[in-house]
Amino acid sequence: MNHFDSQFTILRMKHMLTKLGISRSSIYEKINPKSPRYDPSFPKPIKLGPAAIGWVEEEVDQWVRALR
Repeated sequence: MNHFDSQFTILRMKHMLTKLGISRSSIYEKINPKSPRYDPSFPKPIKLGPAAIGWVEEEVDQWVRALR
């Protein structure tokens, strides 16, 4: 039986917009490899359901720290 000792927070799009201060379309451009604004260092979203994605908060925080 596996037990996870650490917990993580999933950020939905609404929280990403607030946390990063960028638009929804900017986030989608950063995660789209076909976009000229694609950012391979941007945290990868995780699929939460058929039409829902989220991001691990710690990965987002690390990405923000790396920008500084």
